[in-house]
Amino acid sequence: MPHWTADDIPDLAGRTALVTGANSGLGLHTALELARHGATVVMLSRDAARGGDAIERVRAEVARADVALALVDLADLSAVRAFGTRWIERGDALDVLVNNAGLMALPRRTTVDGFESQFAVNHLAHFALTGTLLPALRQRPTSRVVTVSSGVAQVGRIHLDDLQGERRFWRWGAYAQSKLANLLFAFELDRRAASAGATLISAAAHPGFAATNLQAGSPRSQGHRWRAGATHQAARLLGQPAGAGALPSLYAATAPDVHGGDYYGPDGPSSMRGHPTIVTPPRRALDPGLAAQLWSVSERLTGVTFEWP
Repeated sequence: MPHWTADDIPDLAGRTALVTGANSGLGLHTALELARHGATVVMLSRDAARGGDAIERVRAEVARADVALALVDLADLSAVRAFGTRWIERGDALDVLVNNAGLMALPRRTTVDGFESQFAVNHLAHFALTGTLLPALRQRPTSRVVTVSSGVAQVGRIHLDDLQGERRFWRWGAYAQSKLANLLFAFELDRRAASAGATLISAAAHPGFAATNLQAGSPRSQGHRWRAGATHQAARLLGQPAGAGALPSLYAATAPDVHGGDYYGPDGPSSMRGHPTIVTPPRRALDPGLAAQLWSVSERLTGVTFEWP
């Protein structure tokens, strides 16, 4: 693992990968490297124009890239379930699912389903997508689900009595809650897969401080264009490039020594930048009781259950 880079990704010919939020940032670089190493990659985006631009970028860098665009709005659970159902009806197998898409520190907004947007997109949508696609993942003996969290999960709290922030809302607290939920989901999925005797590997990753469009999303959503620009420039100066931030996810998705329940992040100071390594999750992320409670609530809110043999 020391100084692992995308050049160390093994040959992925014959494998199919699905990456959410693949039109920019970490998702785009994840899709690009998976395609570069031979995988068939389906890139999820909610925006046709931006998704199309991302596809063209991948094809420009990888002449024989086998990539396709799927338009899915993760803020609409009916659209998420419909996409997964169509996939299963086609009978296509799935080797790698990278739950990457996310919103960060936005003002309180609700989705069409009435859920707080960060909790809905960052956690519930990926819970529903993974559960709906589980039969396709189970077709492959070495399938993987990689769920992308954040170092901010360290300060996250799961407010089971107020998940949607209806009584008290702080945009950074909501983001931290959703990122902790990502970890609880990843580790509980691993436990349930192991209990069912399934060979699916569920791992998690975080990018450290990577310069992407995510940082500018919060000020832009509040109409502060100058602040969004300044935030973006600061991220470019202080953070590592998006391609480097994608490395922990790529390691979790492709490296041969990955185990279920592993958590990867950068190996530098405070896990902010560097090469992929195993990192220690927050203590709350390892609470099986809390994970089981969140799982039960997530099933009820999404209408999706995970069917094991």
